[in-house]
Amino acid sequence: MKEFVFGSLSTVEQRVAHMRARRQGIKHHNRLTPRAPRPQDKPVLTVTVQLDRPIVRVECIVTEPATAVFPLQCVKTEWDLINWSYIETWQTALPAEPAGTLVRYHIKAYPADGTAPLMADDGEVFSYLVGEPSLPEWAAGTITYQIFPDRFYPGDGRHWNPVHSLNDIYGGTLRGIIQKLDYVADMGFNAIWLNPFFPDDNTHHGYHATDYFNVNPRLGTLADIRELVTKAHQRGIRMILDFVANHWSSRHESFQEALKDPASRYYEWYHWIDYPHDYETFFGVMHLPQVNANHPEVRQYLLDSARFWLGDVGFDGLRCDYALGPSHDFWTELRQVVKQVKPDAWIYGEVVESPATILSYEGRFDGCLDFPLMQAMRDTFAMERMSLSAFDTFLHQHEQYFPAAYILPSFLDNHDMNRFSWLAKDDQRKLRLAALCQFTLSGPPVVYNGSEVGVRQHVGMWEEGSQGMAECRQPMTWGEAQDAELRDYYRWLIHLRREHQVLWHGRRQTIHLDEASKTYAYARFDENATIVVALNLSEAQQVVTAVFKDISHTFTLPPWSGDVHIVRRT
Repeated sequence: MKEFVFGSLSTVEQRVAHMRARRQGIKHHNRLTPRAPRPQDKPVLTVTVQLDRPIVRVECIVTEPATAVFPLQCVKTEWDLINWSYIETWQTALPAEPAGTLVRYHIKAYPADGTAPLMADDGEVFSYLVGEPSLPEWAAGTITYQIFPDRFYPGDGRHWNPVHSLNDIYGGTLRGIIQKLDYVADMGFNAIWLNPFFPDDNTHHGYHATDYFNVNPRLGTLADIRELVTKAHQRGIRMILDFVANHWSSRHESFQEALKDPASRYYEWYHWIDYPHDYETFFGVMHLPQVNANHPEVRQYLLDSARFWLGDVGFDGLRCDYALGPSHDFWTELRQVVKQVKPDAWIYGEVVESPATILSYEGRFDGCLDFPLMQAMRDTFAMERMSLSAFDTFLHQHEQYFPAAYILPSFLDNHDMNRFSWLAKDDQRKLRLAALCQFTLSGPPVVYNGSEVGVRQHVGMWEEGSQGMAECRQPMTWGEAQDAELRDYYRWLIHLRREHQVLWHGRRQTIHLDEASKTYAYARFDENATIVVALNLSEAQQVVTAVFKDISHTFTLPPWSGDVHIVRRT
C-alpha cells in the first residue's frame, strides 16, 4: 500500500530536488544558534553561498530594534556532491538583547564583479524573539480531542441532514458540541482542538473562511462559541483554535474587492501571477488564494483575529494550520502578540516536513504536531512495513534530536489523512496497540473524534471512486453505534496518562526487543515512578520478560496486545 503523508517528499527524486534547491544561491533558512536566543545569548547566524561567481562580502542588516550592519566571515568551503559545486559557509554573531526584544534582519551578498547585491532566500525578512522559554505548564499534561464540527453532533432532538456525498453538510453544530462536553470530560480529555467554525463558502470543513471574527451561522452564533469556551473551562477542558494564516476563501470580501479593481487597497493582499485570472493558491485550489501575510494590513488582520479569539473569547491556544506557508517572521510576531495577550497560551504548528524544518520553528511555536512519529507508528503498527528494530532506532534518534522543551503532540490520524483503522484493515487490536504506544511516549496525545469509538472509513482517500479527504470524515457515532470496548480502552489510556506524570516528563529506555517474536518493551521513569510498557506485534501469544533497574517484569501477551506495569518509588 502506498501511504506516505509527506507527499511533496515521497520519492527520492523529490528529496534530491528539494536538497539541491536548498543549497543553491544565497541561503540562510533561519539558521541561528541557538534557535531561540535568551537575553545572555549572542546568536550565531549562518549563511551558505553556492553560485557560479565569486562573492566578496556578505552582510546581515539588522533593522529592528535599531539599524546596524554585521559583516559575515567565510568560515569554510566544502564540495557539495549533490550539486557538484563548491559551497561556502559564512557566519557572524549578533549582539545579546534584552528579553522581549524582536530582532529583524535581512542578508545581502555582494558579487566580486560589482553588480547589484543578492538577497538571501529571495529577499526574505528574518526575525527572532529574545526571551526565556515560556512554555505553558499545562501543555505537557494535555490529552487533546480533535473535534470536526460538522461531523460531531447535530444537537439533542436533531438528526443528521440527508446527504448525497461525504462533501455535503451533515449538520453538526456548536450547540451539539456543548451538549457533548460531559462525554468529552468523562472520557478524560482535557483539551479540545476545534476545527474551523468561521463563516465560509458552504464547505463542510470550514477552511474556506470569509470572516475571521465571526461564526458560521449553520454551526451557531458567537454567543454559542463563548458558551462553549466557558462551559469547557468549567469542566477543566482547554480550548485550542485552528488558526489558518496562509489562505482563505476567494469569497472573502478583500479578495472580491481586489478582483474588481487593481487599484484597490486589497490588491497587494494577494500574490498575483496573471491578474485577475491567476494567483498563488493553497496547493492549486483556486477557491483558496494565498494571502500575503507579510503585508502590514494582512498581518494586522490576522494578528487582531488571534487577539480576539484568545483575549476576548478565551481560547487557550492555537494550532497553526499549514505553518509552512507564512514566513518565519510572521510566526515570530504572532508569538510576540499571543504571549502578550495570554502568556500561558499554547502555540503549535502543522509542519508536514522534515524534522530539521520542524525544529526551525523553535522560538516561534512551543512545538509542532509530530508528523514523523505519526508516520512511523502507522508504518509499524498499521501496515507492518517498519520493523521493530527500525522503529526503536527511530524513537531513540527522534527523542535525542528534539529539545525536551519543544512539545511534539502525537497523533495516529486526523481529518486530512486515511484513518489509522482503515490502514489496519479495521483490526482494532492494531489500533489499541498503537494507541498504547502513543499514550506512553512523551508527546501529549491528540485523538481525532471517532477514532476512540470505532468510526470507520470505507474507502481509501486516494483509491478509485473515493471522495478524497472527505473519506476520513465520516460522522461521529453515538449510543449503541459506538464500539463500547474500544471506547472504554481509550478511557483507560487517558486516565492512565493523566494519573502518571512520568509519562509526560520521564525518560525512556528500551529494555527488550526481539525481532523474531515481534515483542518490544520500554520503561518510562523518573525519580518517583517507573512504568514498563510491553508490546506484542505478532499473531501468537508471547511471554515477555524485561528487566529494569534489577526488577523483572513478566508479561503474558495475547496476539497484537500490550500491557503496562507501574512501579512507585518512595
